[in-house]
Amino acid sequence: MTVQTRAPERLVHVPLGDRAYDILIGPGLLARAGGEITSRLKGRKAAIITDEHVAPLYLEGLMDGLQTDGIEAVSLTLPAGEKTKSFDHLATVCDMVLAARIERNDAVIALGGGVIGDLAGFAAGIVRRGVRFVQIPTSLLSQVDSSVGGKTGVNSRHGKNLLGVFHQPDLVLADTSVLDTLSEREFRAGYAEVAKYGLIDNPAFFEWLEKNWKKVFAGGPERIEAVAVSCQSKADVVVEDERETGRRALLNLGHTFGHALEAAVQYDGARLVHGEGVAIGMVLAHEFSARLNLASPDDGRRVEAHLKAVGLPTRMSDIPGELPGAEMLLTAIMQDKKVKGGKLTFILTHGIGQSFVADDVPSSEVLSFLTEKLAR
Repeated sequence: MTVQTRAPERLVHVPLGDRAYDILIGPGLLARAGGEITSRLKGRKAAIITDEHVAPLYLEGLMDGLQTDGIEAVSLTLPAGEKTKSFDHLATVCDMVLAARIERNDAVIALGGGVIGDLAGFAAGIVRRGVRFVQIPTSLLSQVDSSVGGKTGVNSRHGKNLLGVFHQPDLVLADTSVLDTLSEREFRAGYAEVAKYGLIDNPAFFEWLEKNWKKVFAGGPERIEAVAVSCQSKADVVVEDERETGRRALLNLGHTFGHALEAAVQYDGARLVHGEGVAIGMVLAHEFSARLNLASPDDGRRVEAHLKAVGLPTRMSDIPGELPGAEMLLTAIMQDKKVKGGKLTFILTHGIGQSFVADDVPSSEVLSFLTEKLAR
């Protein structure tokens, strides 16, 4: 695949009728947020939701910019980490938005990674039965995945993202320059979702990533291109299947295993963050496909080799500390949203870029597979 480097800024349009929106991708967008928002939304008030890691870096500048463009903004800073995606924090956000008298044409702005985006988006979707919503994702993972498509939610003690609504954003500003402040671990975790788009249905993009991943990490046009290709891939799927009744489920490649592993460590980010769980999950999905004679074992080895080269964990044994047994992991998988009528649904593959939805996967096969992998 030859990916052409283009202008420093890219635009991906998500054509969903009266809920259509733009994704702007490039450096320096945070400084222009006020102008981009006022050109698209009628309201002139905003509630910014962020976390304690992002706020010191970008909150003041964003609020100053909004004020310059005539937007009255208030903010709420929450603890960082997956555990913030809780019903208790959702109540706090909703109360703040109501106290700020945010009306339907005003905006809730998510300034942060996937946790803040999911949480703020859920609040925006239910306060006054829906207010405007702007995503300003500050992590690679959120720029290429969670900020696009309208999935919002919080975690339950029963599992990840089991409470939520579909609420599309009105604008996504993916400022690629803010990614320079991410730790190597955070950037690598986001990269797992970038690789996912190649593994779903774009083998040429995966091959391009194998050759250019160091340039993506370094920044510049390759990084912008990787984010843009990922956003376009997700936008295409969302337009075709907004509510995940069919093809959109392919975006969950690696997530069923990954979510179970996140639950197994009780969402402890010191042990495992979401993108790392997805990386391990994508390797497991390819290996499980080979076990079922659906794909060549070479595909799983190729996926693992690339993700390992990037520095991502690729095996359950890479997770620090003890993991529960195969039965407990299977229980977590059974609670996942990809279960229909009590039957297991997995995203499996016939090869690199040939993923498909597999319904009615035998739980006995999954249990045997997990038992074998945990024993290694």
